[in-house]
Amino acid sequence: MVDSPGTGDMAAATTRTQVQLGALVVGATFLLVGVLGFIPGITTDYDTMAFAGWESDAKLLGLFQVSVLHNVVHVLFGLAGVVLARTVSGARAFLIGGGAVYAVLWLYGLLVANDSSANFVPVNNADDWLHLLLAVGMIALGLVLRPRRGAVT
Repeated sequence: MVDSPGTGDMAAATTRTQVQLGALVVGATFLLVGVLGFIPGITTDYDTMAFAGWESDAKLLGLFQVSVLHNVVHVLFGLAGVVLARTVSGARAFLIGGGAVYAVLWLYGLLVANDSSANFVPVNNADDWLHLLLAVGMIALGLVLRPRRGAVT
């Protein structure tokens, strides 16, 4: 039997494991957030956005301090998640490894003064606590979501 156009894509989508789907959703969300960071209106004080550094007053959703570098990192991290979600081992590595990276970023944000030259990403208090939430959530997803029996890895 020959698949009609596009049905192969549906079959591939239904064979994803839970951990792959989790990594895909997280990756796509980061990709979306990175793009939204470049849209005036969604990002307040857009005209003050710097390439990097704490001087950027641009805030995604009026809350999370962003810069060009910050947005590009979100886009690249999101793309990595989408690509790594293609395998179970890649999906789990993205979620657990990415969660560990966000735990380090949380600690970094707590230790570095907001107006310090070391705050090159930049991050503010809202970012710090979001990073903790992301760290816990991503690591939990990577550990809790299991592949289904017979899934391709």
